[in-house]
Amino acid sequence: MVGTTGLANRLDEAVRDGRAGELVDSLDAAGRRECALLLQARICRRGDRDAAAVLTELAGQRLGWSTAESDVLLARLVGPDAAVAPHELREGFLALVPIALSAAEQSEEPDRARLRALHRCATDLVTYQGDAHRPVRDRLAALLAREVPLVDGRLPRHLLDSLDAFGPAMRSAHADLLDGEGVAAFLGHCVLMDRPRATRAWRRTAAVLLARTESGPELVRRLLAGIAVQPEHRVSDLNPWGMSLTGIAGDTNTCLVRGLLWAALDADADRAVPLAGAIALHAGTGIGGSGGMCRNQPLATTAVAVLGACEGRAGEQAVQWLGRLPKQVRNRTVLKGIATALETVAARSGLTPSMVRERGVPTHGLDGRGMREEQLGAYTAVLSVREPGTAVLSFLGPGGRVLKSPPRTVRDEHGERLAPLRAALKGLRAELTAERTRLEEHLAAGTTWSAEDWERYCVDHPVTGAVARALLWEVAADGEPWSAGLVERTGGGWALAGAGGTATPVGPGSRLRLWHPLRAAGEDVSEWRDELTGRELRQPFKQVFREVYPLTPAEVATGAYSNRFAGHVLRYGQARALMTERGWRGNHLGYFGEGYSSEMVRELPRPGGLPAAEGAHWRARFSVELVDEGARGDGVARLCSTDQVRFERRAAAGRGAWERAALPDVPRLVLSEALRDVDLFTAVASIGADPRWRDRGEERAYDGYWESWSFGELTESARIRRETLARLLPRTRIADRVELTDRFLRVRGELRAYRIHLGSGNVLMEPEDAYLCIVADRGAAGGHDKVFLPFEEDGGLLSVILSKAFLLAADTGITDRTITDQIRRGL
Repeated sequence: MVGTTGLANRLDEAVRDGRAGELVDSLDAAGRRECALLLQARICRRGDRDAAAVLTELAGQRLGWSTAESDVLLARLVGPDAAVAPHELREGFLALVPIALSAAEQSEEPDRARLRALHRCATDLVTYQGDAHRPVRDRLAALLAREVPLVDGRLPRHLLDSLDAFGPAMRSAHADLLDGEGVAAFLGHCVLMDRPRATRAWRRTAAVLLARTESGPELVRRLLAGIAVQPEHRVSDLNPWGMSLTGIAGDTNTCLVRGLLWAALDADADRAVPLAGAIALHAGTGIGGSGGMCRNQPLATTAVAVLGACEGRAGEQAVQWLGRLPKQVRNRTVLKGIATALETVAARSGLTPSMVRERGVPTHGLDGRGMREEQLGAYTAVLSVREPGTAVLSFLGPGGRVLKSPPRTVRDEHGERLAPLRAALKGLRAELTAERTRLEEHLAAGTTWSAEDWERYCVDHPVTGAVARALLWEVAADGEPWSAGLVERTGGGWALAGAGGTATPVGPGSRLRLWHPLRAAGEDVSEWRDELTGRELRQPFKQVFREVYPLTPAEVATGAYSNRFAGHVLRYGQARALMTERGWRGNHLGYFGEGYSSEMVRELPRPGGLPAAEGAHWRARFSVELVDEGARGDGVARLCSTDQVRFERRAAAGRGAWERAALPDVPRLVLSEALRDVDLFTAVASIGADPRWRDRGEERAYDGYWESWSFGELTESARIRRETLARLLPRTRIADRVELTDRFLRVRGELRAYRIHLGSGNVLMEPEDAYLCIVADRGAAGGHDKVFLPFEEDGGLLSVILSKAFLLAADTGITDRTITDQIRRGL
């Protein structure tokens, strides 16, 4: 950079007097370049229009710009040390960019990374602000289309650029590999990958270039491993919103890594899978570790697409990752890509997506007994899985004593080996949660297994088996009726033990499926509920006591939608969390969310065991509306109201548009499982389930909704609760003090009689039906005896009702003044 302070002062004075053009005309090329640099800096600071006119004139002249001068002009516009904010650059684009573009066109090696960022910005401005920006965009495109001269031993600047922290970190850490023969050509090809999926031609070229590199596969592995752990940071790249964003890589380096992912798949699929999985998880996870604004959506979608393209043994590993990702990824675009990848793998193997996932469930090092042992001095650490799906880490001492926590000698002498064991315990618990969810999907789908697959992937698997063996199954040979039973090991294999003491062997030609009460006769359902209660068998999820929702006359009359759960007022945050947990997706409500109404959508497990390319896909749509934005005015939705539930279907393999379906056409399992979810949302999140809501005043009662829900007719989930209590209460010490009515559990205390509503858990006191507010401590062990509970999937309400019953049966022993004052009032 040439020039003196004197020229800067003369230029400032000339701009103030309107004579800047005369001054520039009097200078040689070097002086004009110096003036251009000064004028651009001035406009970056002040947005000076008079200076802009002179700078535009200079941008049209050939001034012999050097690469160093071009870099200065570009660095002021894009990068960590930019002199203008992204939104200011958009506003002054036509004043600031042409001079930088002109200098880049005349220099030997312009900064392509910054030029690409400016081209993306110009393209967006053409789209949203008109054709004035088109000439600049086209010139940028032409400049970027120039071939980059490649010199072995020197990596071009646009590869692993400095617009983020990833590029400089990799250049510093792997300088020896990056300078190798053929590396520049290979990475130059990778950086062209600006889409999630690579074409066959691109992959062929990448394979050829990678083969010509020195230590190419190792370089690919190191770069991918680097992005998989790259901390999130403020990326200096430009974006369409005119603001800097937090992420793990800028656009150019993102393209580079996308290319590396596809190249790694073709070079060594087995080694590529864990790298692609780790990148999908890291890039797809929300900024800060949660939320839907992920660290790098393009990288995550590409990594997921690579996993979906894996075949053979690598495909089995990829399925494990695809099954893990939805537990932590919340971005809807990435989740959609995960579902598509699973569908692709499933269609290729002729299985359903859920059956594909089960082929990739890891054993976590457990043996056939569901145990993993590690010697730690005199003690043996035992990581094990127990039915109905509980992971335990225990320590077996020299005398055979089992400890739940490591003794001091183990902590002191083998502390470094405890951390991996605890991490394994955490991973195993997460895996068991996923397996419960997956098997529940099979229950909802009515999936059938061959005996061979059932034994290998379900009951004999060290992890899945602990969940599967606690469930009720049905078995049938060709042409024979289904026979239900609990899993029982026999000398020659497996059998299903019926409630009446009979056992049906599982033979080589048998088919198996999970038992569902919707398909069973009423007396069979009752018999199995008695059996599980009598044997105190708790299942991993609600199966035998599962609610069913057959079509009602009212739904037949409406035809296209169900109003069964319309008109409820829910606490939105709690309802939204439940919906997300159960796989329902949709826009957020709220003035700072996405609107006053939303449709939550869930694609249901496909009926039967059909391959992915056959049958139909079904999904449910549940409408919710904003009720109350809240007095604090922060724009966050606190309450929502419920409306219709509708169903849609589309052809197999996910092709074609979704079409509305009449309720009578919806498969029974699909209808029942979707409505069961909605029942759960309303039962748990309704304001009627909040015993303190009544104290908020009449204006918060919503036309008597709290009263009508708190003590009204029972939903299907509440009826199941009533039926379960009928089996449990006779086994308790308060059996002679309680009775079940149509909607209430009546409890006779010493001071009063009480009625606990079986739907809400709220309490009325006899004889005047005065409301008794008791707020349960859900974190406490409960105020009742140790009573076996066959399930607790309804927000813990079954346990709450029993706790209140035990408390009120001994009302003279209550010491809480907030409760005793209410009871004694009026006595």
